[in-house]
Amino acid sequence: MSTRKNWPVAVSVRFSVVTDGAKLDELRNAGITEIELSSGDLRPFFEYDFFEKSVEIVEFAKAHGVNISSVHLPFVPFTMIDGTYPENDLFTVKLQSMIMKAAAAAGIKIAVIHPSGEPYKEEERSARLECGCKVIEALTETANKLGMQLALENLPRTCLCRDHVEMLYFLERIPDLKVCFDMNHNLSEDNEDYIRAVADRIITLHVSDYDFVDERHWLPGKGKVDWKRMINVLEDVDYEGRFLYEIDWDDLTFADVAENYKQLMSL
Repeated sequence: MSTRKNWPVAVSVRFSVVTDGAKLDELRNAGITEIELSSGDLRPFFEYDFFEKSVEIVEFAKAHGVNISSVHLPFVPFTMIDGTYPENDLFTVKLQSMIMKAAAAAGIKIAVIHPSGEPYKEEERSARLECGCKVIEALTETANKLGMQLALENLPRTCLCRDHVEMLYFLERIPDLKVCFDMNHNLSEDNEDYIRAVADRIITLHVSDYDFVDERHWLPGKGKVDWKRMINVLEDVDYEGRFLYEIDWDDLTFADVAENYKQLMSL
């Protein structure tokens, strides 16, 4: 058996999990004690009163042996919070800053953010990159003041950061910005090329498999990713973050994820 790095195995979950003691116990019993709180949609942050109850939510999870170590900032509805629309700039910065402040108050150290929505026309990409940089720069400054790290996620299709060149556009402008590398979002270049281009800024992963046609968020092994190669690349660039699964659960359990991690680390 190969000797692998012992990355913390983690999963992305919804509010319905972090407010359910039985689900948290299931996570802990599977050996998963690190999670990312994600809803995608803006509304649950209000429905679960995250702004007032973030500390309570985090402490509840800790009481069940689970640490909420990151929060995925909302990215829908796009028409409201897509920061690449100039008319949304102030609202996007204000809203995401509110969430980060609540997260920081509860001890959450990483905030993951999407750089854009979609679809975009090719002729508008440069303008959207410029607009997006202004929003992400403002949010990175907020994160710094809060003692957090903002991690920009690579995205597929016509979204921004669909290749490493666009990601570097952000990273070169914003020195303190970090990267969340999603392993099922690359449709225009190889994962290895992207990882190596931004390796020194990657602080977390979104792990899942896909068919190279579109994002699928499958459990590793179901799609076409060469996982032995990917793990070798992560070790080669000395990745030190979490091995965080962001998958469509279907009939999968937390124990299935823990077992999958063991299998991948034995490759």
